[in-house]
Amino acid sequence: MVLKRISYTEHGTFGVLLLSEIPFAVTIELPWKDNAKNVSCIPMGIYRCCLTWRADGTRTFRVMNVPERDDILFHKANTIADLKGCIGIAEEFGEMGGKPAVLSSGRGFREFMEKLAGLDSFDLEVC
Repeated sequence: MVLKRISYTEHGTFGVLLLSEIPFAVTIELPWKDNAKNVSCIPMGIYRCCLTWRADGTRTFRVMNVPERDDILFHKANTIADLKGCIGIAEEFGEMGGKPAVLSSGRGFREFMEKLAGLDSFDLEVC
């Protein structure tokens, strides 16, 4: 899977998820702040992602081996206020409260998990 970042702003880092070179979801991450824990998106690179469960029992994937970081998860999110270093997944770009956002995150996250059904792990290229 590839996470192709397309915009870096103070309101977030926005990208597109591709599976087999086909885009299927959009992403939001925190702005780049030198990979600082809880306030920055992760560095570009190739990462292993492993199936895990959140404290609320929701299945998701954890991004492994991020330098100086841990507990980077994929989950629903619409704005950077919903994030602490994770990758938010949604269906479309838009605005919330007059600020850039991603929309339909519940649907986007469900589609992400459906596409990965049956997998325990996958490789993610962030570029």
